[in-house]
Amino acid sequence: MTGIRLHAPAPGWAIDADVVVVGSGVAGLTAALRCTAAGLRTVVVTKARLDDGSTRWAQGGIAAALGEGDTPEQHLDDTLVAGAGLCDERAVRVLVTEGPDAVRRLIETGADFDKTADGAIALTREGGHHRRRIAHAGGDATGAEISRALVEAIRDRGVRTIEHALVLDLLTDAEGRTAGVTLHVMGEGQHDGVGAVHAPAVVLATGGMGQVFSATTNPAVSTGDGVALAMRAGAEVSDLEFVQFHPTVLFLGAGSEGQQPLVSEAVRGEGAHLVDADGVRFMLGQHELAELAPRDIVAKAITRRMQEHGTENMYLDARHFGAEMWAERFPTILAACRAHGIDPVTEPIPIAPAAHYASGGVRTDLHGRTTVPGLYACGEVACTGVHGANRLASNSLLEGLVFAERIVEDITAAAPRVAGPPAPHPAPVTLPLPVAGARLRVQRIMTTGAGVLRSEASLREAAEALDALHSDALAGGTDDTKAGEPGVDSWETTNLLCLARVLVAAARRRAETRGCHWREDHPDRDDTDWRRHLVVRLNPDRTLDVRTTATHDFPPTSDAPGSAQ
Repeated sequence: MTGIRLHAPAPGWAIDADVVVVGSGVAGLTAALRCTAAGLRTVVVTKARLDDGSTRWAQGGIAAALGEGDTPEQHLDDTLVAGAGLCDERAVRVLVTEGPDAVRRLIETGADFDKTADGAIALTREGGHHRRRIAHAGGDATGAEISRALVEAIRDRGVRTIEHALVLDLLTDAEGRTAGVTLHVMGEGQHDGVGAVHAPAVVLATGGMGQVFSATTNPAVSTGDGVALAMRAGAEVSDLEFVQFHPTVLFLGAGSEGQQPLVSEAVRGEGAHLVDADGVRFMLGQHELAELAPRDIVAKAITRRMQEHGTENMYLDARHFGAEMWAERFPTILAACRAHGIDPVTEPIPIAPAAHYASGGVRTDLHGRTTVPGLYACGEVACTGVHGANRLASNSLLEGLVFAERIVEDITAAAPRVAGPPAPHPAPVTLPLPVAGARLRVQRIMTTGAGVLRSEASLREAAEALDALHSDALAGGTDDTKAGEPGVDSWETTNLLCLARVLVAAARRRAETRGCHWREDHPDRDDTDWRRHLVVRLNPDRTLDVRTTATHDFPPTSDAPGSAQ
């Protein structure tokens, strides 16, 4: 344990549970439903409304070997290729073999996927897949349908939920085991102010950290709260340098910030072409799959072409789809484009890469156990080893499903445990609250220095700028800008600053190009020195401990200090 906490008031109320699930995407709600079915008193804590997480925004679909002629082994091969040598093959094998039945259970829960004329699940292709294995719903509204079904099931089963609540810190007992969480309810939930949920098991399913960059496909709630909480609790994180930039995000003009509209990879899966302003298809000859190459390859190709042409965007041309196909297969994307004055039926769509998905996160084993006893993680907040250096398209929803179910199996297999009373922290070390305006500065620093293109020079400048923000906060502000007051904005910014520093530290250390980590000064993949992982812990003095694994395999989570389950 680090003894580090957010600067926040002491809890003024508390409730008891067997399990607290933090997050309400596909991973969190699946875990909560399975825990409830097992008879466990389950509380779901979510930052906004139950359906406001990243799952709702997923357009493409969920990948699984469901089609005729497809096999888990073929799905495994495609995943390993996309992961660029850093996938944990055991984790991928779990994903692809347990995935098809997990999808069928999701359908039994109420999710309604698109069907073919003969009633079979309709499947499409996306980048990196050699088979049609992507199940989708509502054409391009898969996440919304999955979220609808799971939220409805949660409400039907009467699972206790606390909405509009930002999780703050992990509670632990005298032995260092998980004893619950503290949280702040933002005025619209069941309680006001800072409180606690006492539970012997905590499942982090808080999603990603896309808001660490200026432009992202992630919703505003994706501020890395779960990863930051886990680090303050002493957990190890890994692979944070591997942030996937989605190649085709609707370009809204230079300087656009915040959540940007996604143009699903499924549009390319159905035959759309990437072209430059002259209409030239520049992916031909660059990869055997052309526009359907893995995302890191496509994002790099788009960025290179923009550099060559001195422009800030490329184009996705799907005019040959026709009006009927656009309306039936991609109604959400069609509406988003038209809302911004672009009609993809008659003109190419301007696109550019934007931060999309964190392949790294809180390090777990095959049962979702972190290096802190009683703390689990699943979904984008976790690093299970499935994604390696670059996530294969549409594996994320499947990972959330499969590993949420495995976490519940582990919790229910253990002897029932009552949470010990949280150990007091008479003089905790608090993370300083960043100065006003720090969030925008963090995002711009990261976009400039640690985006699609990185180098030692850009990362060094980013590290120095982030360290200056950290130092300003430690000093209580500057002459011009005072430190923030405790509250949601300052706590989120504290989390973002913490994760930005971790990401940059790891990206500087990894002196190679691999997957979605692209170093201009080290353009080649180096399997001799770098086919291994970077593992980061937060020290009690608020410095970072970055170490390299001996091989590309993760050490067991139980090998970490104080992690005996």
